[in-house]
Amino acid sequence: MKKINIVLFGVGNVGSTLIKQILETRQSILKSLNVEINIPIVVNSRIAFFEQKTVRPSWETDFKAFGHPYKISNIINHVKAEGLQNVIAVDATASEDFVKNYKELIRNGFHIVAANKAANTLSEKFYKDLRVELKKHNRQFLYETNVGAGLPIIKTLQDLHISGEEVTKMRGVFSGSLSYIFNTFSNENKLFSEVLQEAREKGLTEPDPRIDLSGKDVGRKLLILAREIKIKKELSEITIENLIPSHLNGKSSIAHFIDNQKDLNIGFDERKSNLKKDEVLRHIGELDVASGKLEVKLVSEKRSSPFGSLQQADASFEIYTKSYGERPIVIQGAGAGAAVTSRGVLSDILKLSEKIEFRN
Repeated sequence: MKKINIVLFGVGNVGSTLIKQILETRQSILKSLNVEINIPIVVNSRIAFFEQKTVRPSWETDFKAFGHPYKISNIINHVKAEGLQNVIAVDATASEDFVKNYKELIRNGFHIVAANKAANTLSEKFYKDLRVELKKHNRQFLYETNVGAGLPIIKTLQDLHISGEEVTKMRGVFSGSLSYIFNTFSNENKLFSEVLQEAREKGLTEPDPRIDLSGKDVGRKLLILAREIKIKKELSEITIENLIPSHLNGKSSIAHFIDNQKDLNIGFDERKSNLKKDEVLRHIGELDVASGKLEVKLVSEKRSSPFGSLQQADASFEIYTKSYGERPIVIQGAGAGAAVTSRGVLSDILKLSEKIEFRN
């Protein structure tokens, strides 16, 4: 039997859902794959909970009752003191600061699975240095959920690149939350602010919807894909259309934005009124390899097109290659939500279990 020990960083929507899914599937995974998944350490931004064996269904109560302040060195020392092997740090945070701990974790024997996009979207130097560290210490880093939640976008692109296939262009509806917003807004007689509020209440947007509307999150995803095919770019080099009026930008509070989100209606109503009868609004990211241009923007699409026919919070990706010509590889499905993202993280954990040499 193979034993995996997970140190989970982040117990928000994705992290807590991941724990639930592991508890529900632990026995079936053990039976089918002969892999035992343990979670001896659970951590948020303030406190860490060290369990003697692994988390139980009562973990939230235990976490609150027995968690205490920590440093990364405390986590590393505990892992060493307990003699834990096959340790995977699962990053379910959204913190740019936390990823700066990756190198120290790698040096101390941790593999990494990340839903957090930050490590792949910081400077090109950080990106390269991290991979040097991984190779030096023979550690693995999986991050399929960085783009497309549970959809196999990154793996498909990696396989194409490794096989020598020349990717010429990528185009997609990257954001499940913005997909839902513009699918609904284009098809229903509702104000944009009403649709945005619905998306917030469904938990599809970030707590601060400006993160979605700024286009920066889609820009990060586009950058991740570009770097997978060895295009050297920085986030600052991506052309991003910001959909937020200047007086509602990030310098004001979230509460101010929510209270005044009706100010978004005039601009979006105008864009909607300019659509032809067979058109809808879609928020897309595009990468053209020949020109090296990366762009995030709001566009009109024919209702009958692959992007125009999307429903709910579906994401869709088109990968154009030299061999396939003008007929792209299309990957489409649910592009948002804690359940599909955490399931993708669990899938990465199981893929990693196949890659690493186990010690019990």
